[in-house]
Amino acid sequence: MIRIGPSGNSEAFYASGRKHTYEEGAFLHELGLNAFEYSFGRGVSLSDETAAKIKSEFQKYGIAISVHAPYYTNFANPDPEMIQKSIGYVLQSVEACAKLGGERTVVHPAACGKVSRDIAVAEAKRNLALLAEKCDNIEHCFKICLETMGKLNQIGTVEEVVDFCLIYDKFYPCFDFGHINAYSRGGLKTKEDYRRIIDYTIEKLGFEKASAMHVHFSKIQYGDKGEIRHLTFADDKYGPEYAPLAEIFDEYKMSPYIVCESSGTMSDDALAMKNMHENA
Repeated sequence: MIRIGPSGNSEAFYASGRKHTYEEGAFLHELGLNAFEYSFGRGVSLSDETAAKIKSEFQKYGIAISVHAPYYTNFANPDPEMIQKSIGYVLQSVEACAKLGGERTVVHPAACGKVSRDIAVAEAKRNLALLAEKCDNIEHCFKICLETMGKLNQIGTVEEVVDFCLIYDKFYPCFDFGHINAYSRGGLKTKEDYRRIIDYTIEKLGFEKASAMHVHFSKIQYGDKGEIRHLTFADDKYGPEYAPLAEIFDEYKMSPYIVCESSGTMSDDALAMKNMHENA
């Protein structure tokens, strides 16, 4: 089963007269979508009462929920105190995800900072192993989804993320194909471009983990240093296009969890993505 939905509340959600995230359950059900991502990008703040209300409404309508940990996690930071803070942000996000009834927590891996990429990647691997140790003691820690990144000074290429996912059985890839396209300055153009990524992931991680990957998708403006800003599906300059990837997922009979991160139009574009699948 492929799950598809938006990241956050879209313009269409507010235009429908709704105001609160717990109302997303009915809204997405009406559209025929079945997933949602709740972002803690600027910090984890969620009351038990609000979490319970969102959980109840989403379960009522069969909407899965994932969360995004704070954007400023950096597992290549040379300061041990900052690594402990990054671990803390992830664990707080995992706890909040459980309260919401979700099983997936998306995490930004790292940035190069002032050291070489090789050194930063090696440091990130060591510190992600420390995160794995902490997560192993949490019963409701199901999937930590490590995200590919869109700027050249960030850690998180396809190969780096797949390698990180070998550290721990609960680490899953979060392939942000807009980021991948921005990082490669327009490298995703054909079905075969997507196939290479999917085949590589299956080869390294096995079909079961690859099939259950987390996906972020949006068109993204990019420049010489990679990602600049998120766009909508109306863009015809930067890409990438979702249809070739939909064909790969259908052909391989995969079951990814797909989150649309378009700017403002994420529920509309998520529905367009759903309709590109053969069994929509």
